[in-house]
Amino acid sequence: MRQIKTIDDEVEHILKKEGVLPLHREGTLDSGWLLIDFGDVIVHIFAPFEREYYQLDELWSKASTVVRIQ
Repeated sequence: MRQIKTIDDEVEHILKKEGVLPLHREGTLDSGWLLIDFGDVIVHIFAPFEREYYQLDELWSKASTVVRIQ
């Protein structure tokens, strides 16, 4: 779960420098999934098992990609 924490910290650090703060958070490191709501953008951070389980990539496959970070 260190990877999830590191990604979470880095996303928040970069956006905080731009003056963007999270409005809401859901999930826990132990759950393998975090959601960070920045208003116009929602960031999902998944561990591999949870990413496969929720299959958001497939759910949103027909939507236009704005930014993809892996």
